Amino acid sequence: MSINYDEQIPNNVNLSGDKRLQRALEKWQPAFLDWWNDVGPMGFQKDDIYLRTAVSTEPGGWAQFGHVKMPDYRWGIFLEDADPNRTIPGGDHAGQPVWQEVPGEYRNTLRRIIVTQADTEPASVEQQRWLGQTAPSMYDMRNLFQVNVEEGRHLWAMVYLLHAHFGKDGRDEADDLLARRSGDADKPRILDAFNQPCPDWLTFFCFTMFTDRDGKYQLGALAESGFDPLARTCRFMLTEEAHHLSVGELGVERVLRRSVQLTKADKNGDARAQGGIDLPTIQKWINYWYSYSLDLFGSEISSNAADFFGAGLKGRWNESKDFTEHSALNQHYTMAVVRNGSLTEDQVPLRNAMNEVLRQSYMADCERVVKRWNRALEDEGTDFRVSLPSSRFFRRQGIYAGHDFNREGDLIGSEAWQKQRESWLPSDADRAYVASLMHAVTEPGKMAHWIAPPRKGINGQDIAFEYVRRA
Repeated sequence: MSINYDEQIPNNVNLSGDKRLQRALEKWQPAFLDWWNDVGPMGFQKDDIYLRTAVSTEPGGWAQFGHVKMPDYRWGIFLEDADPNRTIPGGDHAGQPVWQEVPGEYRNTLRRIIVTQADTEPASVEQQRWLGQTAPSMYDMRNLFQVNVEEGRHLWAMVYLLHAHFGKDGRDEADDLLARRSGDADKPRILDAFNQPCPDWLTFFCFTMFTDRDGKYQLGALAESGFDPLARTCRFMLTEEAHHLSVGELGVERVLRRSVQLTKADKNGDARAQGGIDLPTIQKWINYWYSYSLDLFGSEISSNAADFFGAGLKGRWNESKDFTEHSALNQHYTMAVVRNGSLTEDQVPLRNAMNEVLRQSYMADCERVVKRWNRALEDEGTDFRVSLPSSRFFRRQGIYAGHDFNREGDLIGSEAWQKQRESWLPSDADRAYVASLMHAVTEPGKMAHWIAPPRKGINGQDIAFEYVRRA
């Protein structure tokens, strides 16, 4: 579907055909721009950034690139093409025609699902607002800003659904999305991971690798929704989200490669002595953000997850393609639970384990990336390997919260946990050291000392291309 850029709000949903909706969104637009200018990327709003902008929702060639000032970016509303033969993929309504309007019995539940997803989009922009000041290269700065403007675009995607399908309640929710702030004591963002600070670029790369990857799987579950406008919205968001994941995946790989190079350059094998980030410290960041991101899937045993699946509001990852049985009734999922101070296997009704089923798909995807990182480490000539901790390690949500586990997932005592905490997770000294390396590099083609250059530039451009033109 081509996108109409002649209207005040670019869209491919015939917005001008519904004047009341169009006026409501045009009224919301200035508030969005106020939010962007208030808590969006700090210090670069007047600069020309080499950004991509969606021009269609067709696979391949769907975006064009060019320099644009971020406040002038054309945020809009883009849904993937409708399939007139699509049916509800899973749950009690599987095989029935999808809904074009919100079923009354699911109205409040569906609104809460959309709001929770929507809230993550502006939250990450707020978390990353200062990172441009310490970008390790102009290439990386541009990638940060691309992620930021597309998170803003994803907010628009959800706000459209709230305005179009939930009346005054939806409009009020859309306003609240601009009122909450990441980390604010009085009005924090809904999910805890989106209230955590993002003060350095190693954190940013881990966030886009692990937390944005959670977003991929949440969007994938919503892309299987029986509410078709939501499914179509999420399928196009997944197209944009792929770049965000690559920023994190390749960013961590570049830090790993440079760490090995600097370790070899030091007579004592100390990357820090050479101004780099040592491999054990990178592993701590991986432990922290992987564990925090696992919490975003919700509790391993969840009646809400069962209700969402049964109602057809969410599905499993690739529900339509990868599963032949779509009711998930009279089936069970084997899960390790804590009982009487030890781990034991339990049989959980499959519908109640849907959060864990989705989390397992995510974990397998993360393991794929870790294998890639370890191939990079092997290429650089080191025996060091990174790994993911157990899904029970350092959990604050779900059935493992409140228990102490080591990285391998074994139950241990609180004293043993505290004794080893700083060998597993970033210490204050680690954070201070990484922060001390964060200095902006603004000469095109140059990189900060602690990170390796990328293998290639953006959209066929050279690494030394002027990705950011300072005002």
